[in-house]
Amino acid sequence: MRIGILGGTFDPIHFGHIRPALEIKSQLNLDSVWLMPNHIPPHKTSTVVSTKQRQAMVELVCQEYSEFELCDIEARRSGPSYLLTTLEELHRLYPEHEFYFLIGTDSLVSLPSWYQWQSLFDLCHFVVSARNGWQLTSDMPVFKQYEQRLTSLDQHKSQKSGLIFQVNITPQAYSSTHIRQQLALGLSPTEAVPSRVLKFIAEKNLYQTPA
Repeated sequence: MRIGILGGTFDPIHFGHIRPALEIKSQLNLDSVWLMPNHIPPHKTSTVVSTKQRQAMVELVCQEYSEFELCDIEARRSGPSYLLTTLEELHRLYPEHEFYFLIGTDSLVSLPSWYQWQSLFDLCHFVVSARNGWQLTSDMPVFKQYEQRLTSLDQHKSQKSGLIFQVNITPQAYSSTHIRQQLALGLSPTEAVPSRVLKFIAEKNLYQTPA
């Protein structure tokens, strides 16, 4: 099976995560997209709500959208969520699967700072979507890998890892930070967050203070 992986803190999960992932699933004809909440993200200092609460919000999205499945492999981990460790474990559990890691240009630019980043190409493909204000240039350490591995969607080679796909998605003007600010002000960002998630946030009194 061809599995997309979208990792993140999902603090909270919102349509800026959901809609691009749905578009990418369709463009690449993926069998499923696994939403993978981090436990201790190595590139962020902390999350606002607990891992259990963030996972519960992701589960609500998976119940609403059949295209998604929850992957709790990182949420169950006691240490930092390094992608290399995660992919190695996924390959042990699902050796028949082909994994596509969904990433924005902003994260691709920082990829050389990730743990053993060049080894990641042995374990997955990367699907890159544009981010406003971010552009890949030839002086960046990741540029050579990008140039060598870039493959068009209609020329998908029969290999299980190592390719980069550039996709066009509909821009989504939502961020978790802004959503948390709205919630702290007592607002309900219905245009940005699924109703089931908003209901959970209200029931649990989450994001009541500015963060």
